[in-house]
Amino acid sequence: MHLEILSPENKIFEGEVNSVIFPGSNGKFQILNNHAPLISFLNKGEIIYDKNNKTEKLLISGGVVEIIKNKVSALIEVIPN
Repeated sequence: MHLEILSPENKIFEGEVNSVIFPGSNGKFQILNNHAPLISFLNKGEIIYDKNNKTEKLLISGGVVEIIKNKVSALIEVIPN
C-alpha cells in the first residue's frame, strides 16, 4: 500500500509499506493492504510503519489520517527533537 506522511512544513515520507500503526483517538490501530475506507483523528504518539522489512517510527503530537483504496494519507504535527 502507498503511505504519504505530510506536516505543514514538508513531506516526511512517501512510499510503499507493508503495514502502518497509528495512535488513534481510541487507541492504536493497524492498517494493512485492502483496508476499508477510513478517516480518523490521531493523538500524540508514534506512527510505526514497515518499509522493506525495516521498521520506522515517527513521534507526532496529533493529526488526521485517511485510507482509500490502498492509499494512506496522514496529515500530522511532528514533535520537535
